[in-house]
Amino acid sequence: MTIAGSDPSGGAGIQADIKAISACGAYAQAVITSLTSQNTLGVQGVHTTPAEVVRTQAESVLDDLGCDSMKTGMLPNAEIIETVADLIRRYNIQHVVVDPVAISTSGAKLISEEAIVAQRELLMPLAEVITPNLHEAEMLSGMKIGGHSDFARAAEKILSLGAKAVLIKGGHLTDQILTDTLYCSDGRTFDYTNSRIDTPNTHGTGCTLSAAMAANFALNKSWEHS
Repeated sequence: MTIAGSDPSGGAGIQADIKAISACGAYAQAVITSLTSQNTLGVQGVHTTPAEVVRTQAESVLDDLGCDSMKTGMLPNAEIIETVADLIRRYNIQHVVVDPVAISTSGAKLISEEAIVAQRELLMPLAEVITPNLHEAEMLSGMKIGGHSDFARAAEKILSLGAKAVLIKGGHLTDQILTDTLYCSDGRTFDYTNSRIDTPNTHGTGCTLSAAMAANFALNKSWEHS
């Protein structure tokens, strides 16, 4: 199940999640937290779904089909975050991937300070894996990340929020060889290193990654494989 916002351009959000989950061989269920007017150039408008409607969407699916794993994307306010956290606890969802959508590629804050606090206090302790970009990792850890050498210290601070693992993504660094690193609460680490891809087509990459991870969890794959 993906709980996130809708992107009519199909590049990010719910639409990207459904494509990624399906491509991985799992079955996609979708709960929409906001209707956006957006494209590859930016967001032109947002209509937030009432928290009660988010709840009833999820309950309709969970009471019928159940859920092997969940990912969360854009959760625009504290009330929706509280609702999602309650659903995870009530339905005992074991595999939860939190894409802490809070800060854009350009560094702009996308959700309120109240929602950021709710994310930290309510969602992070329920997460199996958190997948922050560099800006979000700085926000969650409360420290500046100047390079990959800072990842481990930031991960330690983020894991203290209660998640089982955190994948810090290196895409916002300027190096030509980039590394994402998965830090697990049991002390294991896994590096994923590759050359930077020279492309402007980065809209929705974080959504796609976290959805693919959730799909692999549903298929009983390990953290490092997912």
